[in-house]
Amino acid sequence: MKRLTLITLLYLGLNLGAQAEERLFYQPLNSDAALSREQWREIWQASARQGVRTLIVQWTAYGDSHLGNAHGWLADSLRQAREQGLQLVLGLYMDPAYYQRIEQLDSAGLETYWQAQLAGSLERQHRLRKDWKLPVSGWYLPMELDDLRFQAAERRSTLQHQLQDFAHQLDAPLHLSAFSAGHLAPRVNGAWLGELAAGGIQVWWQDGAGTGRLAPGVRDSYAAALPCGVGIVREAFRQTSAEGQPFRAEPAAPDARPGACHATAVFSLRYRPWGKPLLDQLLMTKAGQ
Repeated sequence: MKRLTLITLLYLGLNLGAQAEERLFYQPLNSDAALSREQWREIWQASARQGVRTLIVQWTAYGDSHLGNAHGWLADSLRQAREQGLQLVLGLYMDPAYYQRIEQLDSAGLETYWQAQLAGSLERQHRLRKDWKLPVSGWYLPMELDDLRFQAAERRSTLQHQLQDFAHQLDAPLHLSAFSAGHLAPRVNGAWLGELAAGGIQVWWQDGAGTGRLAPGVRDSYAAALPCGVGIVREAFRQTSAEGQPFRAEPAAPDARPGACHATAVFSLRYRPWGKPLLDQLLMTKAGQ
């Protein structure tokens, strides 16, 4: 009986790891343009072998950088990902000053700012549909939510209406992510994200294992308070940079525990073993600056 139990646990553990890898985030950076088509093909082939079925691309435009046009390196790479059977959730526009802006603005200013950013992302979505012509299973909004800047219930309510209006203008489901810094109680945080999910938005909660902002037990309490409709992102890195310094991290195994009833994803491709060429290229680029 003990032998059967051990075998069963090992089998379940392997399956849980594969399930966690089914959805994988990819954060495009300009340094990635240096990879060859052969390198990209190998990365997407390896992703498919590891059980990845859906690739969530964090953005396709970051400030003034549009990461290539319809025939550029990113679009070409994603076409290769499609050839390997990967479904795409395609990211929209990201303002590099997003976190500074939402920290500085009052509620009225924040509402106006979000409206402008959503308009820019809608324009980006139209452009991607027209020019890139990539089949997508969803759209990802890169503007992350957190429980510091959205502590006020009024802000959360206003944002929810804006996001629902935005989602209704898209031709595929809207995805976005959130993280916790301990400023809302787990129950309140779970209710907030659950309301967004109930409105038809796929919300992804980052487990925080990589950034280490919260103690493991506190992170677990936040995860336990999430409704089933909220997905959990397993961070596959460990941050090595200090607060206020340029972000640096090293690869680490993502938490393989089941998300109970939750969908799971992994962040990110750059820190997975088969994504090493992306990390190597990034480190080379930084070293040369």
